[in-house]
Amino acid sequence: MPNSRMPPTASVSAIPQRPAPPLGPTHRDGRVGYVSYFLLAIILCHPAKLRIPISLYKPLTPFRSTPNINAHLYSEPPKLPTEKEPIRVAVLGQGRSGLDIHCRYFKTAPHKYQIVAIADLLDDRRQRAQSEMGCDAYADYCDLLARGDIELVVNALPSHLHPQATIDSLNTGHHTICEKPLAWSAAELDTMIAAASEADRLLLPFQQSRNAPQFQKLLQIIDSGVLGRIVQVSISFSGFARRWDWQTLQEYRGGNLLNTGPHPMDQAMRLLDFKMPEQILCAMDRANTFGDAEDYVKVLLRTKDKPVIDVEISSCTAFPQPMYTVHGERGGLSGGPAGLTWRYYDPQKAPEQMLIRSPLPGPSYCREELKMIERSWAPNEDEQNSFTYMSNAYYDSVFAVLREAAQPEITPQQVRVQIAVIEECHRQNHLSQLPPQGFDLSSAEGWPKECTT
Repeated sequence: MPNSRMPPTASVSAIPQRPAPPLGPTHRDGRVGYVSYFLLAIILCHPAKLRIPISLYKPLTPFRSTPNINAHLYSEPPKLPTEKEPIRVAVLGQGRSGLDIHCRYFKTAPHKYQIVAIADLLDDRRQRAQSEMGCDAYADYCDLLARGDIELVVNALPSHLHPQATIDSLNTGHHTICEKPLAWSAAELDTMIAAASEADRLLLPFQQSRNAPQFQKLLQIIDSGVLGRIVQVSISFSGFARRWDWQTLQEYRGGNLLNTGPHPMDQAMRLLDFKMPEQILCAMDRANTFGDAEDYVKVLLRTKDKPVIDVEISSCTAFPQPMYTVHGERGGLSGGPAGLTWRYYDPQKAPEQMLIRSPLPGPSYCREELKMIERSWAPNEDEQNSFTYMSNAYYDSVFAVLREAAQPEITPQQVRVQIAVIEECHRQNHLSQLPPQGFDLSSAEGWPKECTT
């Protein structure tokens, strides 16, 4: 599309020029004539001397490394860089995630994202979207995907619809963000990755918790080395609550591990450099759920030369637990979104000790005064609402990918390790399943399992 602000091509006859100096010798010795030719060349080629308007001069530079007043001889006029247009986005699903996370962010960043359309089964949600966001609304997401004016699709449908709807979106030519869980098996995710590759479109996992300010600070502290070698990192996304919605059902890929689990599991994989753990041990239970999926999960991950990773996602933890607990050879860390505290000792200032194989006199115990250094971190004003901060950081990175040719920070290949671990956890824990009944999210009108493309 031509730039409406493009100035007309410069014409030599339209550019005011100073009269050329007389040619030939101007000094008694006759040698200055050559200098006159040199000065003339400088005058003709220097835009300031020619008084070329800056708006005409700047567009000429992309063609040559030096200004050229003969740019009008080129077949096409030069183009000025255009301002970054907002990304035209559509959101599948207007539930807790689609509305309260994705659309909420988009409404705060109209200079980066424009909500073009949404899709949802429920009529009241479609009407609300049309009224509040001024966008088109569809009952059938396949009708939405058939549009050719959408650049980015966010798949915030129920969990069991994530793989197929994402593949449909990719196949119809849209870059696609998929909510967690991205898939429930590595094979399913491989199919999604292949679809993205074949369509030459981006599959962007929505793993915003990797951007959590408290987690980024934790990584910084670990990498600093002040805690020494890290022995164990415990991550707890736990609390006490009962639940009775569709995300408590296995048939809809519910349960704590697939629902809440992708947040701490992604952080765990980051601590393991996205390498498959050598040992995986998982225990699941059902305590306060009204459905048939688990609401208690304990995962232990072991890998050579890496800390033990302990992940807990429990709905039966009545006493608050720190989100992070780090065990290190020189100290440790504890905390969460409200702040982190870590303490450690300086081995250079510690009392000298040596191994004693014989019985200690007394008897006595190994006691010493270690001077512990304590530090703390609190989120700044922008980081205090970590929920909002994470989404903002995620979508800033997506904008950089689609508008500034940046590389994606979170890739499906990284998340594949997480999915493989989750798959193994389910293999180790076979829970009985309720028979399907009532409202069927997978076959209800408007949510076909595969769009005709």
